[in-house]
Amino acid sequence: MSVTGKKAICFYFQVHQPFRLKRYRFFDLGHDHYYYDDFTNESIMRKVADNCYLPANAIILDQIQKNKGKFKVTFSLTGLVIKQFQLYAPEVLDSFRKLAETGMVEFLAETESHSLASIKTRSEFEHQINAHREMLREHIGYESTSFRNTELIYSDQIGSWVADMGFKSMLTEGAKHVLGWKSPNFLYCNSINPRLKVLLRNFVLSDDIAFRFSNRAWAEWPLTTDKYAAWIAKIAPKSELVNIFLDYETFGEHNHKDTGIFEFLEHLPATILKKTPFKFMTPTEVAENLQPVSAISVPSPISWADEERDITAWHGNELQVAALEKLYNLTDKVNRCDDVQIKKDWEYLQASDHFYYMATKFFSDGAVHAYFNPYDTPYDAFMNYMNVISDFEIRVNRFVPDRDSHAEISKLNELIKEKESIIDEQKAQIDELRRKSASRRKTEPATAPIQAVKTKTKTAGKKITAKKSKPGKSSK
Repeated sequence: MSVTGKKAICFYFQVHQPFRLKRYRFFDLGHDHYYYDDFTNESIMRKVADNCYLPANAIILDQIQKNKGKFKVTFSLTGLVIKQFQLYAPEVLDSFRKLAETGMVEFLAETESHSLASIKTRSEFEHQINAHREMLREHIGYESTSFRNTELIYSDQIGSWVADMGFKSMLTEGAKHVLGWKSPNFLYCNSINPRLKVLLRNFVLSDDIAFRFSNRAWAEWPLTTDKYAAWIAKIAPKSELVNIFLDYETFGEHNHKDTGIFEFLEHLPATILKKTPFKFMTPTEVAENLQPVSAISVPSPISWADEERDITAWHGNELQVAALEKLYNLTDKVNRCDDVQIKKDWEYLQASDHFYYMATKFFSDGAVHAYFNPYDTPYDAFMNYMNVISDFEIRVNRFVPDRDSHAEISKLNELIKEKESIIDEQKAQIDELRRKSASRRKTEPATAPIQAVKTKTKTAGKKITAKKSKPGKSSK
């Protein structure tokens, strides 16, 4: 039961754009070290900024002001999207700063590169989180206290790492195969470190907006704010917390302006406040005001992607596994390299999108993957990425030669020196023996050894004969 007696609703929006790669051929290796399609990146950013970010931010700012402290939202801005704002749409970054200044918006920490580091290496995962927190301080003026991992990827272990870094709460998917009979509409905690509160996405109510809003074949089309608020009110008696987590591009990009999506966003806050018992809270406020009903056990990573709600969207076939392995095998070398461009490429090449493009899924999930995919096939995405990462590896090796190879060569050189020393010692001993042998031949008579042999032979013969006579006497 909640401490405040209130029921909470949390609206969270993910904001992300990758640095897309240009077509990079095998023959470019070793010659062309610039990997990005600047024209595509700029044109997509400008389009999404005009269609989504700027108008949606304006509506949210207006609703915050009109509802006077009662409407609150949460964003996560990836490090890559912040850098694209700086390059191509600085006014969008300004609009997010204005939202931050209201005090009604929480900005979550995450991985700087929107990467899959959490499933590969803890040290790189934590490094990227710290880098992202610093970016938010610098560009938004915000100190993060809650966390969301790339694409809501979560497991017991990942959650415990996040708790160790001092975060109060973390967001993830309310996956059916994890929850079983439990409801996502309560607050939970990490099973390893209960100090970390875990907010679970209500994927039905979230997807009603994200995927079904503009689907005229949907039985509930058109979706109005009154209808949506009625659904939320209906689950209120058996719920304490409703988490609506969406891609921000839902507004104006995935659902175009003419679908009525902006009018829906504009009227939703007041309708929820008026027709439901839920109050808008940010994740940190939820963690402070509600008590977890139990720990949630998630032994294997989950996410909000696809029907499986696991990590197979990025790590589900041999292409993706091989590409990720090649990338993260370079972690140690990149950390030892102090070249600015190498560091920047390392950040951009870790974006989970590159591996999402390699997915070989079909049916409903395949359609979603195709929507975001600039490549004709997953194999094209794989080959293009592997060409880029191979050139990147060549550059890294120039700055940081392979430590293992050098160690092996050094070890072999020491072994060779040791063997040569032994050979020299044995050669000296052989030479000394030869010298002594030659000295004896000069000083001793040539017949002496032969006479000595004969004398010993005669003596030995007598002894043998004497020994043979004794048994003969005793037998008589």
